Parts: sequence; structure tokens; C-alpha cells
Amino acid sequence: MRKTLFSILLSAAAIQSTFAGEPITLRDMGSFHVGGRVVEISGKPVKELVFGAGGVPAKVDPNGLYQVEQMYVQYFLPQNRKGKYPLLMWHGGGLTGATYETTPDGREGWLNLFIRKGWDVYNSDAVERGRSGFAPPDVWNSEPNFLTTANPFERFRIGQGLGSWNADPAKMKVNVGSQFPVEAYDNFTKQIVPRWTTTDQAIIAAYTALVDKICPCVLLFHSQAGGFGFTVAQARPDKIKAIVAVEPAVAGDKAQAGRLKNIPTLVVYGDTFRSTPAGQKCARSASTTPRRSVLQVAVWTWLTCPRPA
Repeated sequence: MRKTLFSILLSAAAIQSTFAGEPITLRDMGSFHVGGRVVEISGKPVKELVFGAGGVPAKVDPNGLYQVEQMYVQYFLPQNRKGKYPLLMWHGGGLTGATYETTPDGREGWLNLFIRKGWDVYNSDAVERGRSGFAPPDVWNSEPNFLTTANPFERFRIGQGLGSWNADPAKMKVNVGSQFPVEAYDNFTKQIVPRWTTTDQAIIAAYTALVDKICPCVLLFHSQAGGFGFTVAQARPDKIKAIVAVEPAVAGDKAQAGRLKNIPTLVVYGDTFRSTPAGQKCARSASTTPRRSVLQVAVWTWLTCPRPA
């Protein structure tokens, strides 16, 4: 299994310019929805709506059965398969599977790079994101959350904290040494979608259904998906052959950390993480904590390296 994790590292380190312009040959590609449930809404008044300008009014009865909380998954299977297991890519909070596609400044994303290296890749939009769709307010009765343009710049350590974003690019305070393509920051903000804070169980249920359908597999997840990824791995440890956690925001159940003991795990933190309070705490713990096993690394990360989702 550790060979699998090493293979992932080699793929992630591939130089993008090596493959620029070369065709990607697939044996198959497609998409499907997985998970979800049917709910019934009743007691609502019949509405009369005009669906298009100049159209004829139509009566709409909102009462009835609704399909909700399904998850959209798109897959790409390279002709020359080299990865032993499928790779499942799970995105962070307020984002969709576009995270792993073309970068904001137009370079190939991890999705393409792993396909080029011979991995079967399954890239999903979590429940309540992107092409997975939304549930009616009668089902999700909390309001969605939206991010301001400045929020990711200041919170994701592109900039130097609160007040570092400015509508005038010349006045932006970028973190020294940041590798983020700041000139394309506006393109990144166009990827951001609304998110809910009350749908975690629905998201976990859909991810679990995906694992049951596709795996054994490797999980690669980011930020908010840390809680989902570790939780699903604890529930299905026999199906998860390796984990790559990119700045996981939260953990699974710490009491069940032992269920991950046989899963090779890599936890990755990015630019300037050590400059944050959480990063400083993480670094202090790292300097004094011997890492004797994958299990210990996972527990150490959960306890000492929290970050906002």
C-alpha cells in the first residue's frame, strides 16, 4: 500500500510542461449521480408562474416527491492505465470539482496530470454544490453561505490576513513567496459557489455511496473534505488503500482513529501555513512529537493542526 502512496507522490510531482499539448487518450469517460434520497413536501399552496418572458402562466403544484442530496461524479479512465486503484478527488468548502480542473491562470490541473500519469480519476461535486444541485428550502431550512471577494484572499493565506485584499491589484498585500497566480485571482473567485453548514451528513452519505460503488480506491481530499474523507475512511477502512489530505480542515471521529492504522496517509500543508496561529502550534508540536506510525500522524494532525474550512 505504501507503494501506492509513493506512486501518487510521483504523479503529483510531474512537471506540467512535459505534457503540455500532448493528447490525452481515454478508454472511457462519463458521469453519473450517486446517493440521495426521496422526500415528500405537502401542504404548500399551488402557484402560478411564468417561466419565460412573454410566456403563458402555468399552475405549479409544489406538493409531491422530490429527489434530493444526490452527488454528481465525472470520471476519466486513461487508455494506458498505470495506477493500481481509482483516485477519488474531493474538493473543499464553497468549491466544486472545478478545483482539480484547469487552474485559474490556465494551466493543467491535478485532474489532467493524474490522468496523464495513468490514474483512473473520479472527480465529484459534493452534495449541494455545482452539478449535484440543491434541495428546496423545505428540506434544507438553513440559509446558504456566500463568500465575499476578499474572503479567500485573506483567509487562504494568499494575502497577509485581514485587510490585505484590495480592488486595486497594485494595493494587494500578497504573502511573500506565495506561489498563487495572483493575477488570476478573479478567475478563482468565479469558482466559488454557495455552501450550507447543515448538510454534512448528506455529503458523507453520498461520498460513502461513491466509495461503495467504485472502491477499493485512493482518496485525495482538500480542506472541508478532510472531515468527510477521514469519516468515510473510518467507515470503510477495507476499501481505502491510501489517503492524501491537502490541508484537511477537520477530522473524523478521533475515537475511531485506529481504524485508519493500515491506510498510508500523507497530510500536506501549503505556503505560509506556519505563519498562522494554527501553523505555529502545528510546528511546535511537530518538533516535539515523534511520528512512529501512520496512525500517530493522523491523530497528531487532528489534535494540533486545525484550520478554517
